[in-house]
Amino acid sequence: MDSKVTYRDAESGYFEKRGLKRYAGVFSLWALGVGAVISGDFSGWNLGVGQAGFGGFLIALVIITIMYSGLCFSIAEMSPALPHTGGAYSFARTALGPWGGYITGLAENMEYVITTAVVCYFTAAYLQNIFSTPDVAQPFWWLGLYVTFVGMNIYGVEASFRFIVLITLVALAILAVFFVSAVPMFEWANLWNIEPDEGNSIYLPFGVGAIGAALPFAIWLYLAIEQLPLAAEEAVDVKRDMPRGMVWGLITLVITAFLVTFLNMGIGGGAAYFGSQTEEPLLEGLILTLGVTGGKAFGLIAVAGLIASFHAIIYAYGRNIYSLSRAGYFPSWLSVTHPTRKTPHVALISGAVLGYLVLLILHFADTSGAFGGVILNMAVFGAMIAYAMQMVSYLVLKKQFPDIERPYVSPLGAAGEWVALIISIGVLFALFLYAEFRPGVIGVAVWFFAGLAYFAFYARHRMIRSPEEAFAEQFRRTRS
Repeated sequence: MDSKVTYRDAESGYFEKRGLKRYAGVFSLWALGVGAVISGDFSGWNLGVGQAGFGGFLIALVIITIMYSGLCFSIAEMSPALPHTGGAYSFARTALGPWGGYITGLAENMEYVITTAVVCYFTAAYLQNIFSTPDVAQPFWWLGLYVTFVGMNIYGVEASFRFIVLITLVALAILAVFFVSAVPMFEWANLWNIEPDEGNSIYLPFGVGAIGAALPFAIWLYLAIEQLPLAAEEAVDVKRDMPRGMVWGLITLVITAFLVTFLNMGIGGGAAYFGSQTEEPLLEGLILTLGVTGGKAFGLIAVAGLIASFHAIIYAYGRNIYSLSRAGYFPSWLSVTHPTRKTPHVALISGAVLGYLVLLILHFADTSGAFGGVILNMAVFGAMIAYAMQMVSYLVLKKQFPDIERPYVSPLGAAGEWVALIISIGVLFALFLYAEFRPGVIGVAVWFFAGLAYFAFYARHRMIRSPEEAFAEQFRRTRS
């Protein structure tokens, strides 16, 4: 028994009701990581150009790419060394104890639940444009999307991964078509055609300070690739395939992030057009580069990237809720899996209900016309806490437990994680600096502290020795 946390052994049949099924190989893991993020290339990131101009957004993108490089290489090292479906929570639980595990898991839970809501919002925006439905229909689009893709995730892990692979390849093919078609129309001058504020240049039209406001939108081009360790108990060979899937996924996303940033901004009206005036930048870019008429019907193809991310991140929050509830951090009934499908159906449904409620609250609140930006910043709040905790976990494990078997070792080492840690903390503080997005960030901060209070006063006295918890206890005991 930990002096601050009370454990009990699970009753007979507890884990049998919470079983998962192994299926994913390296290609499936690569698709899961890329698919979770690919919607960022279709919508959302361009709002950062509206905040800082193209030059400011490009600087933000470079900073964020450095941060994700540190994060992904550290995860590639930790995930095969600590192969549990808890992912980030299990890393922090082993390195920092139950409180560290819970803080990380809670932050990641908020990240994924809100991120699905963000992607749902942008997907519905595409669909609304295609079918010309009124704004009052938005909640019905959200509900339909959640019901459809939560249902697919419940149906079975094989079907989920097959769909993720297929839709990710379709999304990448759409991006490839855009890249090829945009090159002949690209003009360097289009990147710098936002009229600067007085005293600023065309390269940083809103000044150096605006770079901070662009950081969360640059994160949108990478956010959720770190979910891969959540598939550890469904991977066929986690020690070999997880690092490969993570590194290959990162390389893919770096390439697509920089290509879409330059090419989507360098065509037609450039930054002044795509920077802040549309929620469908890739669709409008494709219509322009391909000379398509009847663009609404064409939009059904372009929505593939958003669907890929929506489906993949639903998978992520389902496994996150499953692992935390199996250990007692969340109510244990949330971790029950489907008796035949072996998918965490209760966790998947509960996360969808929570995400839908977030969308409804913001829909009926006054977001001053910045709905997409507000909810995106909310997702980044949880992500930055989870990232910082994972990098601290990596540094602790590296220093205190150097003898852990590590099938893969990060080429960046501790230095790379320190840089990434500093960036993540800087972004976290920057989220509170911009009045336009601050109400949503404060709201999610209240949610976070309410979650901490729940653990402090209730859950920590009702913990269960799940595989992650038992491993962490034994691990620290044998090395103390």
